[in-house]
Amino acid sequence: MNKDLIDLTELTKEEIDELIELAVKLKAKPDKYRKALKNKTLMMIFEKPSLRTRLSFETGMTQMGGHGIYYDLSTSPMGKKESVADTAKTASRYVNIIMARLNSHEQIKELAKESSVPVINALTNFSHPCQILSDLQTIYEKKGKLKGLKLAYLGDSNNNVTHSLMLGCALVGMDISVGCPEGKEYEPNPEVKETAQEFALKSGARVVITNDAKEAVLDADAVYTDSWMSYHIPKEKEAERIKIFMPYQVNKELMSYAKQDAIFMNCLPAIRGMEQTAEVIDGPQSIVFDQAENRLHMQKAIMLKLLKIV
Repeated sequence: MNKDLIDLTELTKEEIDELIELAVKLKAKPDKYRKALKNKTLMMIFEKPSLRTRLSFETGMTQMGGHGIYYDLSTSPMGKKESVADTAKTASRYVNIIMARLNSHEQIKELAKESSVPVINALTNFSHPCQILSDLQTIYEKKGKLKGLKLAYLGDSNNNVTHSLMLGCALVGMDISVGCPEGKEYEPNPEVKETAQEFALKSGARVVITNDAKEAVLDADAVYTDSWMSYHIPKEKEAERIKIFMPYQVNKELMSYAKQDAIFMNCLPAIRGMEQTAEVIDGPQSIVFDQAENRLHMQKAIMLKLLKIV
């Protein structure tokens, strides 16, 4: 792996396979790694709120003998009184590894460039690599493979989760079908689509963007959705967006177009009655809390790999 993990375009299929293999081992035998990060310190920079990201990284460090420092940008001079570059250079003198959950993708790239220690993208407005790596681990655990499967994503698709899903699926040879409203405001970034298509050509996967929800879900092995109200969307747009995205709500009828043993996924947080119904997210096909748990195991694997402990 490179020094940092900023985007899935930086990984090969083989590196993703290695991360999944290590995360599975960490999950099965956590005590084997309880001193792996002894005397190591993780700086956790948060601009956007979080439940799973903070808990998984901080708990992961604790379980492996290390320490995590929570750093809230609302009380920080970074990007205001102090430059991102100076923050990165200073922090590198104190800690062994940095993770950041920021609005700006350009800002985390600058943080990584100026830092002498590894930097992990824990979410930006463009990319969410850690989430999708843990999702791929979860699919692998449930299905026993990744290559040759089909994942359908429904809803708001011009966001970090969709972008990283497209790249991740294409890299590992999994078909991805994105069902979303028409228009650049709701469809995936064209550059991401182009890159995903290039990866898919090499892996044998298919990348499809459609405005037909049923077409997207047809014969899918996994059905995935995410919030219609990302953190940057103003509250006053909620009613309009509900109307636009309701045809893409994952409900019992839409799930019936997927394979009978299809799994349902949502990276959380989720609102029942919006992007999915309660019947689906609380039903037997839902694996959303398995996804959430695997954030812990995958974050640990990422940190161990970047720090070259394993």
